[in-house]
Amino acid sequence: MTPNGTRILMLIDDEPAQRRLISALATRAGWRTIFASDSETAIATLGTQDGMMLDAIILDHWVPGTDASALIAEIRVRRPALPILMLTAVTTVNTAVESMRAGATDFLVKPIAPDRLLAALDAAVSSAAGAGELRPLTEKISQVLGFGEIVGSAPDFRAALAIAAKAARARVPVLIEGESGAGKEVVAEAIHAASPRAKKKMIAVNCGAIPANLVESELFGHEKGAFTGAFERHIGKFQDADGGTLFLDEVGELPLDAQVKLLRVLQSGEIQLVGGRATRDVDVRVIAATNKRLIEEVAAGRFREDLYYRLNVVQVTIPPLRARKADIPELARHLLARIAQQPGMRGLGITDEALRLLMTYDWPGNVRQLQNALFRAAVLCDDHALTREDFPQIAAQSEMPARIPSYPGQANGPSGIASGAGVTLYRPDGHLRALEDIEADVIRLAIGHYRGRMTEVARRLGIGRSTLYRKLGELGIDSAA
Repeated sequence: MTPNGTRILMLIDDEPAQRRLISALATRAGWRTIFASDSETAIATLGTQDGMMLDAIILDHWVPGTDASALIAEIRVRRPALPILMLTAVTTVNTAVESMRAGATDFLVKPIAPDRLLAALDAAVSSAAGAGELRPLTEKISQVLGFGEIVGSAPDFRAALAIAAKAARARVPVLIEGESGAGKEVVAEAIHAASPRAKKKMIAVNCGAIPANLVESELFGHEKGAFTGAFERHIGKFQDADGGTLFLDEVGELPLDAQVKLLRVLQSGEIQLVGGRATRDVDVRVIAATNKRLIEEVAAGRFREDLYYRLNVVQVTIPPLRARKADIPELARHLLARIAQQPGMRGLGITDEALRLLMTYDWPGNVRQLQNALFRAAVLCDDHALTREDFPQIAAQSEMPARIPSYPGQANGPSGIASGAGVTLYRPDGHLRALEDIEADVIRLAIGHYRGRMTEVARRLGIGRSTLYRKLGELGIDSAA
């Protein structure tokens, strides 16, 4: 950092357009960017006046003549504490594993969303980020899950999945609200997989990652010559998703003029390419997601009210991970099993003590952050199971003692980890909730825990199947809950 407080970023990249983009984004957040086009220049720059004050490095994975892992390792020798962010268009887990083992702090996938880049830079220099396992790793382990495979027994979470499962069978738009990393895209994929459109593809678009002047072209396509740089005809995402599903992630980031055109498409089922005159019918089911409360964006004038109600035919609200901490042990084991299937990874267990630690943390980045913490720990683990020591930064931020004693009557799962789903007994005013509301939550919990196996649910609740189904009807509970 310079004496006047300006942070300095070194971008190791030989592409002029990407240099300009990243530099512009970093400048908005108060960073000054210096450049190196190859590894030799980068190492030399470390010894300059600016290089001695560097706060972070972004390294493109495909710089010609550069072995990215070797360069990261060399920088690590010279500057052990300097955060290094890898930027790549390759989304394989192997690339992430190699980069992290060489010493990379984070892993960014092109095209990089502006907010993701700035969040990564902010995390890189945050004193709270410490050793790095809390920093968001953008690598996703791709696997579409059906509703029966999504892990989670908390009543609010199962209720959200029940609504989503019902909506899957209809053509109506669905709006999924929830914090970043809570699992909105996982739920959208499950909706598509359970819908009549499952044989067609689901196209995902991150609305926040598209430059404002290119949103319409990206969504609806453009004709050759429609604007400067339009050298050929481009097919938009709506046409690409014809017959299937279009997932509009972070829909709240759409500019107002693009919102108008999106509304028109939803109303008419027709698209018009930018620069074109003819319209084309498309049959697309839209699922939108946002980490904002769109009704508040409507009130603030940043989102069109008519578009809000057009998208919000069915609303699914995903609770944050901190509101369902009892799901963490099962979720952690599930994620570790998926991580083990990736190239270069192996099967790992996790100790009860480590799980207790994970359950004390609030997970502001939700399930995605948990997955990233587990992924990072799994990459660096030399043992057969992850322990408390594999999460040093989480341990440092936790006030939990190394061991938590078990008390008589404490509810413990098979592994000794408390597994109650936290059924709420009291209303916000301090009075007890109605018995039927508590009973409904317990039944939802049981249905989720036993994955919809109603005979098992009835047996564990100590009632007959006919009684169970009668209660489902009386309490208005769907069996998918």
